Formats: sequence, structure tokens, C-alpha cells
Amino acid sequence: MNWYLDAWKNYVTFTGRSRRKAYWMFVVFNVIAAILANIIDNVLGLAGQGGYGPVSMLYGLAVFLPGLALAVRRLHDTGRTGWWMLIGFIPLIGLIVLIIFFVMDSQPGDNQYGPNPKGT
Repeated sequence: MNWYLDAWKNYVTFTGRSRRKAYWMFVVFNVIAAILANIIDNVLGLAGQGGYGPVSMLYGLAVFLPGLALAVRRLHDTGRTGWWMLIGFIPLIGLIVLIIFFVMDSQPGDNQYGPNPKGT
């Protein structure tokens, strides 16, 4: 849970580096929270034809910037610029490339984006 809260504390911090574990724990908690928001929409009868309602949409809007900032910091940790996020606009191939980058281990030592968050 601390990994999820740390992403919110660094809400729009696009500088620095973030560990692989911090990114993936945020993703896991984000998926759980999105499912809960969708369940709330459906239970309250607020879900539209697409299955999403106002609670799901508000959560999605709220988590957009922290998720984007964390993804950019994760790319920095692998030695890449945050502009690599734009490759996600290429259907299928872009998503696969981003997942590979997010799964890669940290670049050892300091890099141009800051010290290694692992501390080694």
C-alpha cells in the first residue's frame, strides 16, 4: 500500500527515478481500485452502456497524472527519456515495447536522471 501512496505523494513529479517494484505495485493497487469503482457504479445503478459510471470516470481522471508521472520516472530508471511514453500510441507494438521497458531492471549506478533508487 505504501507504494501506491508514494505515487500520490509525488503526484506530478516527472523528475528522478522510480523502482520497478514501485511501478508495478502502483499498477496492482490501481487495477483493484478501478474494479472497486466499477462495482460501486454498477451497484448504485450509475453505470452507462459502456459499463462505466461517474465514480469510475472520476477515479480514472484522478489517477491519470500520478500514473503518468510514475511511468516517466520508471523510464528514467531504465535510462530512457519520458518521451518514450509516446510509443504507446502505436497499436499493440507500442504497448509491448513499453511493457518491456517497465519490466527491465534499473540502470546500475547514477544516470542523467538521478541516483539509483535501489541505493546500490
